[in-house]
Amino acid sequence: MASFIVEGNHTLHGEITPQGAKNEALEVICATILTTEEVTINNVPDILDVNNLIKLLSHMGVSVKKLNDNSYSFKAEHIDAAFIQSPEFMDECTKLRGSVMIIAPLLTRMGNMLYATPGGDKIGRRRLDTHFRGLSKLGATFTFDSEKMAYRFERHARLKGSYMLLDEASLTGTANIIMAAITASGTTTIYNAACEPYIQQLCRMLNQMGARISGIASNLLTIEGVDSLHGAQHTILPDMIEVGSFIGIAAMTSSQLTIKNVSWHNLGIIPHSFKRLGIKLEKRGDDMFIPAQQHYEIERFMDGSILTLADAIWPGLTPDLLSVLLVVATQAKGSVLIHQKMFESRLFFVDKLIDMGAQIILCDPHRAVVIGHDHNIHLRAKKMVSPDIRAGIAMLIAAMSADGVSQIGHIEQIDRGYSKIEQRLNALGAHIKRVEP
Repeated sequence: MASFIVEGNHTLHGEITPQGAKNEALEVICATILTTEEVTINNVPDILDVNNLIKLLSHMGVSVKKLNDNSYSFKAEHIDAAFIQSPEFMDECTKLRGSVMIIAPLLTRMGNMLYATPGGDKIGRRRLDTHFRGLSKLGATFTFDSEKMAYRFERHARLKGSYMLLDEASLTGTANIIMAAITASGTTTIYNAACEPYIQQLCRMLNQMGARISGIASNLLTIEGVDSLHGAQHTILPDMIEVGSFIGIAAMTSSQLTIKNVSWHNLGIIPHSFKRLGIKLEKRGDDMFIPAQQHYEIERFMDGSILTLADAIWPGLTPDLLSVLLVVATQAKGSVLIHQKMFESRLFFVDKLIDMGAQIILCDPHRAVVIGHDHNIHLRAKKMVSPDIRAGIAMLIAAMSADGVSQIGHIEQIDRGYSKIEQRLNALGAHIKRVEP
């Protein structure tokens, strides 16, 4: 496993541009399977998860062309039916959480498929019930093949539109159901649908391809089935999680940074959440300017009680940024309760921050109280191992602000979500070295 060697306590300065959104990229790339015509996607992030998905599509028979550093064309004119029934296909799927979103496109195109349990971060339960129940509502069937330890999905006729109320606003579940419903006969209504910008972007791309989806940006989607889809061109939004990560880096290192082309309209409550920790942000066109701050103070609720930051479905605060907000709070003035509602294993990395000198009380798997140092006491360098993408970037941020030299192992986890992160941060003044095994 590769490692980062991080020399901390360096101030950064300059401009940085966020990559394309990881979660959106996984959705729209899977959607290219729905048509035999060419689909061009721009602003594709050069990260491990996305690259593995592109490789998987190529192995499935999709014609993939890299047009430039961040643009690809996909043409799924022919799908290798033998490959998607093979152990190799299932093995590749198990290594990538985003592969779950190929179920609906392949079911639509091929009529049946085998799918093993997907991989991804070990952050707690990530059930697939919403996917399975939604597809069943449209007329698909699934059975578990105990010999191959995989699920077999089948449709014996054209899928049929249906009304459904999702038991959870699952992002990937909503994406799968949408992709199955657009060529189903009749009308599909999805209530309690996820409505993150990633889903909005998927719907807009599908509409460009000939789908008829209304209610975009709400949690009530109506889909009128069409017979087929055609090619299109699509540009992925900037990654809101990377924007939040850069805000955290600026705050923890007392640095002045400009984050370019952040797509403010699609950031939702993210800027406000950092402002509640006392971090100053300025909107300059579509750029975000963060002035250098030696101190930032956490606000309190109006009755004087301790602030709580909790994740919620969109337009609430994305759970992917709670790890960053938590580490930023360690150097704020004041205290905050971080409440991670969705995943029960995502806060377990805080023991590493406590070892670095952070004042954190882990109340239970979902809640942690952070008592900030107000930059009066620096974190200490430490040797750590990244358990998942978001904890990994939080550890990197902590190490960049710490006194001494830290080592972060298993940085392949960080590579899954952040493109060439050490090169981009070193260009701003960071001191991060990648060490290969």
